Amino acid sequence: MQRPEAWPRPHPGEGAAAAQAGGPAPPARAGEPSGLRLQEPSLYTIKAVFILDNDGRRLLAKYYDDTFPSMKEQMVFEKNVFNKTSRTESEIAFFGGMTIVYKNSIDLFLYVVGSSYENELMLMSVLTCLFESLNHMLRKNVEKRWLLENMDGAFLVLDEIVDGGVILESDPQQVIQKVNFRVDDGGLTEQSVAQVGPPASAVARNGLERYGEQSILEHPGGTQ
Repeated sequence: MQRPEAWPRPHPGEGAAAAQAGGPAPPARAGEPSGLRLQEPSLYTIKAVFILDNDGRRLLAKYYDDTFPSMKEQMVFEKNVFNKTSRTESEIAFFGGMTIVYKNSIDLFLYVVGSSYENELMLMSVLTCLFESLNHMLRKNVEKRWLLENMDGAFLVLDEIVDGGVILESDPQQVIQKVNFRVDDGGLTEQSVAQVGPPASAVARNGLERYGEQSILEHPGGTQ
């Protein structure tokens, strides 16, 4: 899918890096009142999406900018977010200058992360779409066991919703249709993701390999 053109903007993560370093804000344009400059429009609205188990361990994660450039920083962030949200009834949190929406399902916690100025309803629409799409794909069994056994399909679902931080789709029915088309066209499985039962563990591993360093499946006792 061809990505739509965005407004001129800095490279993703540059704003956060400048804020952390205490650097100066970009200069105002000619004739622009000092101190009143609004955030420049951008299609890059999602910083990260990740799913943790009920112990706060990563099962699936994708980061779309360099706010947390290293694996260690990502894991620390996820653990801190989990500790802040796992025992609350709220669906939104503000942490580290970011807006986080989340949802608990049996033994899973699903998170969508945006900047501090991001529209909360926009982030929630992504979270709802992700959950409903997984709910359909996993036959209403959105839990750790079924997620791990269908990890290849879970990454396909996420890629249809968010690409490079840009929100592509918020309708779960459209997501499932597009995933089914990709599966049928690419021959990933003999049946559509919406109809197939749990694939062999080797299929899940192969799905992760296709996504490289951006895709992480939990390995108990492994090093990061």
